[in-house]
Amino acid sequence: MSLCTETTEGSFIDSKESTLVWNYQYADPDFGSCQAKEILDHLESVLANEPVTVKSGHDIVEGVNKVLVAEHLLETMQQQGTAPDFVLCIGDDRSDEDIFEVIMSAVSSSSLSPVADVFACTVGQKPSKAKYYLEDNTEILRMLQGLASASEHSAKHVSISPQRIIIDRE
Repeated sequence: MSLCTETTEGSFIDSKESTLVWNYQYADPDFGSCQAKEILDHLESVLANEPVTVKSGHDIVEGVNKVLVAEHLLETMQQQGTAPDFVLCIGDDRSDEDIFEVIMSAVSSSSLSPVADVFACTVGQKPSKAKYYLEDNTEILRMLQGLASASEHSAKHVSISPQRIIIDRE
């Protein structure tokens, strides 16, 4: 990214808490777009097996670390006095294992409400740090529809337990 910044007048790197952004909004649009494509291709290949997501947007290429985002979100909510009472984390590959660990360690810390329901789920039955698993995307959709339905009807005291759909690994 630094090399592209040096060779692309008007571009800059914006280092944030959980992201690194290459911004070319002030660069020549055609050249900036071409450089962005090169950066995107390079980062996607170099970071393919890492727990990082590389995205491109309007005049930017951004790398996001899911673990840092989750940690920052939990910390911010705790500082604001709004510790979550429900956490659902679903992942389907090796890069999600670190975030499962963060979510589950938050259970034993004061990052969550003492009565928080926490569900770390992997997709497919396989070794994982997640306590639960869902077989496939169909089960994920069914569970999310059940949660949405329960949320819509919560005023009527109707509830659905995600545990009826999610399979405990233990």
